[in-house]
Amino acid sequence: MNVLTQILGGTLVATALWDLFHTLAHPSGHGALSSRLLALAWRLSKRLGRSARRLAGPAGVLMVIGTWGLLVVVGAALVYLPHLPESFSYGAGLDPPSRNMLVDALYLSLVTVATLGFGDIVPTAPWLRLLIPLQALIGFTLLTGAVTWTLQIYPALTRRRVLSLRLAALAKAHTAERLDQLSECTAARLLENLAAGLTEVRMDLTQYTETYYFREVTPEGSLARTIGYAAELAAAGQRSSREDVRLAADVLEHTLVGLAHVLDAQFLHTGRETTDVLSVYTADHAESARGRG
Repeated sequence: MNVLTQILGGTLVATALWDLFHTLAHPSGHGALSSRLLALAWRLSKRLGRSARRLAGPAGVLMVIGTWGLLVVVGAALVYLPHLPESFSYGAGLDPPSRNMLVDALYLSLVTVATLGFGDIVPTAPWLRLLIPLQALIGFTLLTGAVTWTLQIYPALTRRRVLSLRLAALAKAHTAERLDQLSECTAARLLENLAAGLTEVRMDLTQYTETYYFREVTPEGSLARTIGYAAELAAAGQRSSREDVRLAADVLEHTLVGLAHVLDAQFLHTGRETTDVLSVYTADHAESARGRG
């Protein structure tokens, strides 16, 4: 039983570290555990009020970080538990026979992860004297990983919001209807810049999958609401009599196809064509589309 307890504890710690690596360091940014927790927070948010729905992304991120920490604390406690109190030295005033060993194991693990180092329960076995500093290092890694993750998310959200605001402004100016009135160079450059912005969003969704679950407060800031106008601009450009504009419009259309593929493969799972996928994307973020204007 003691061996099984330690194996279970080690598995919990390894699961947290493996998921942290795949979420933060892997090029796909797609940890299995974190993805499921974020999707769960997203589904639960749809059953709550509008304010709660807008907090789905931040709440999901906090849920993932909390789960990583919980797995490390509980996992390490299970490793320590079979060796309490024999392999540890207790400070003055602590009577080991009268203490709850499970509580002490959790306390020791939590203090170690937090790198507090109170020193009231100290390992005496050599391998435990090496293991506890290692857990403290894991705790430091969790802290820095959580901060790094947060710092990565918001620049990606800013890029998406900027693109959405630009599409909203282009829609208000009826740019699709006036595209042929622009010079060939201006029209082509406009479509190329939109394609570049959508490519950045696609890469952000691939690397930072958690950004999908952040709803926007205003309709203009929601790419789910404004992305349809990018398709209108691509269609308008493809009808142009000018070769440069048609080429730029084709690039924009292919960019939309690629973005729709990422959305469908990672989040929506419809198996439909680009237009339908983008419509489902809009519907999935419907609350942001009905936000304050």
